[in-house]
Amino acid sequence: MKTLLPTSTAGSLPKPLWLAEPEKLWSPWKLEADELVAGKQDALRLALMDQDRAGIDIVSDGETTRQHFVTTFIEHLSGVDFENRRTVKIRDRYDASVPVVNGAIARQKPVFVDDARFLRQQTDKPIKWALPGPMTMVDTLYDAHYKSREKLAWEFAKVLNQEAKELEAAGVDIIQFDEPAFNVFFDEVNDWGIAALEKAVEGLKCETAVHICYGYGIKANTDWKKTLGSEWRQYEEIFPKLQQSSIDLISLECHNSRVPMDLIELIRGKKVMVGAIDVANHQIETPEEVAETLRRALKFVDADKLYPSTNCGMAPLPNSVARGKLEALCKGAAILREELSRGTF
Repeated sequence: MKTLLPTSTAGSLPKPLWLAEPEKLWSPWKLEADELVAGKQDALRLALMDQDRAGIDIVSDGETTRQHFVTTFIEHLSGVDFENRRTVKIRDRYDASVPVVNGAIARQKPVFVDDARFLRQQTDKPIKWALPGPMTMVDTLYDAHYKSREKLAWEFAKVLNQEAKELEAAGVDIIQFDEPAFNVFFDEVNDWGIAALEKAVEGLKCETAVHICYGYGIKANTDWKKTLGSEWRQYEEIFPKLQQSSIDLISLECHNSRVPMDLIELIRGKKVMVGAIDVANHQIETPEEVAETLRRALKFVDADKLYPSTNCGMAPLPNSVARGKLEALCKGAAILREELSRGTF
């Protein structure tokens, strides 16, 4: 029987301190060669155990097998130079040293398929795997070859589609594309961003998701949020076209945000991953706080299409905080499930 209000994480979980420096993005690995392979698998098993203990319904690898949600995929592509980096402003927000596209983009071999197959062997639960979206990949590079964000996005969409089809064959139930750039470049999203995403999911039979948030809980993102005013209406710009897309699930940031909940009405009919856990602070939500966020969302999304989740990834948080937040998410969803079963909501 299908679970009502199935819980999941939007993205990463903290890595064990023996694998990488904790509470840090782009944290270098502490192991090498065969030890690193074994260490990543151990970290994946720990991430799965934490999700199982909390009661998460749709599990993932917690992105413990990759250094960063975008660049780890790009590292495996030809046509990208990681040695001679350039500094760019990512999402018009913060400077980062990034690789350079210096030739035609191509995927020579699978990137995450072995890791996904390993995860599939560890659990009978539905599994979700995250890939970077084409537009966010474009925004995390310096392009010296195509000289066109749109052309580069289409090339990335093609290689993402190759990877996604092999992930599906490895037993992945939901493939999620992370597109935080969708909250920034509205004209491009509507002109070609959603079309490139459609190319990335072309021919897939498994469920597909797009995750659009306001970013990890790092200073550059929290400072940006302070400039957005009393209402965050970015979703309003892109939801109408996403509602018409073939993407099955749309993942949003809701808890402790200034996103007007009624914007979800614009994607009526889609399954919605409602972010009910704030990843930008160390305070662990109470189950009742989670339940209240979900109750507000239920006015605009049918119960059988509501998927409680986190706002974003939790890689920069301490392990103990992330575990507490996972537990709160599951307990909050359980409160609402009970109310719905009794008809008291």
